[in-house]
Amino acid sequence: MRQWVLLFIFLSALEIGVFMLAGKWMGILPTVLLIIVTGMVGVYLTKKQGVNVLYQLQSQIQNHQPPGIAMLDGVCVLIGGILLICPGFITDILGLLLLIPFTRKFIRPSMIKMIKNWVNRKQLYIYR
Repeated sequence: MRQWVLLFIFLSALEIGVFMLAGKWMGILPTVLLIIVTGMVGVYLTKKQGVNVLYQLQSQIQNHQPPGIAMLDGVCVLIGGILLICPGFITDILGLLLLIPFTRKFIRPSMIKMIKNWVNRKQLYIYR
């Protein structure tokens, strides 16, 4: 838990620094407008990718396949959407990487490894 708090503080400080640099480079108004536009684009992309993941999930269930990949994609879309809606250029880049289907397939193995570690350390229980 302590690592997440430190990551949040570090990321916030880094975002403030990037805001200051962007404001100095582009000006205050274009920087604020860019933040607003990326938030709006984030909402649109999240909705679009979320619907795609729901269709993928329904298709896998109807074909009697385990919906594991679709569920992982859903988590990526959720986290990516939250990151895109949050103001900040670094979080926007991370959120965009989670929303693009091509990059999600490179992120999935890390997510699976992290979930397996949680299960092995009994920090996550799977009920069947």
